[in-house]
Amino acid sequence: MHLTPREQERLTLFSAAELARRRLARGALLGATEAVALVCDEVLEMAWDGVPLETVVVRAREVVPREQLLPGVAGTVPSIQVEALFPHGSTLVHVADPFGPAGPSDPGAVLAVEGERDLAPGRRRKELQITNRGTRAVWVSSHFPLEEANAALEFDREAACGHRLDVPAGTSDRFEPGATRTVTVVARGGNR
Repeated sequence: MHLTPREQERLTLFSAAELARRRLARGALLGATEAVALVCDEVLEMAWDGVPLETVVVRAREVVPREQLLPGVAGTVPSIQVEALFPHGSTLVHVADPFGPAGPSDPGAVLAVEGERDLAPGRRRKELQITNRGTRAVWVSSHFPLEEANAALEFDREAACGHRLDVPAGTSDRFEPGATRTVTVVARGGNR
């Protein structure tokens, strides 16, 4: 028997879904792989049966209740996407939060500590004056090497060498066209 890659993937998915069904039948909790496989298998079968897309998405969220998952699994699967063959043709089915929304302590959650925190404690800081000579706003992200910033930004690049903006990680600062601002920069860690 010769199978196409798509048929091979479908059989692998079915096998993982069957494993999930066997585990659920004996009362075992599911990990992410088998839970996702079970949802995908059910989505593919509903699509094959001609169930409308909107109904498929709603039912997909009901396939595996959160209490049938190992701790933390729901938070590690923010969405599932599977290409399903409906009577009218293939459609990408997107199921957001298939096992419910992530909990506040699920994997990947940000657990903030109370109170104020110093960012980059003990690192050298200084102020630089930056002017955007361009015609468009320029964004500079938190850990971008400042000396390599957009050429439209005019500032003392030699003084900026080895520094970054003193803003929290994952944030950025916007420099409006024609505007001049004084910003605080902080020495970067590691090799500069």
